[in-house]
Amino acid sequence: MVSWLIALVECWLAVPANRIGIAVYTPSQLKTIQEVITLVVFVVFAYFWLGEVPTLRTLGGFALIAAGAVLIFSR
Repeated sequence: MVSWLIALVECWLAVPANRIGIAVYTPSQLKTIQEVITLVVFVVFAYFWLGEVPTLRTLGGFALIAAGAVLIFSR
């Protein structure tokens, strides 16, 4: 039930954001924003609900994803 609630909130925010955001961002940038938000929500959920502390490997992977996001948004 909790996972469905999280997915509902994410979808509820993503659909209008994509419709509004297309006026400002490219589809690639919108997808990047969606993925980063999903990753942040997952990390918070895993930490507080599952008790999983991010390791250095995990943080390194997230840093690589963040670097990709920076590349997408750089002009």
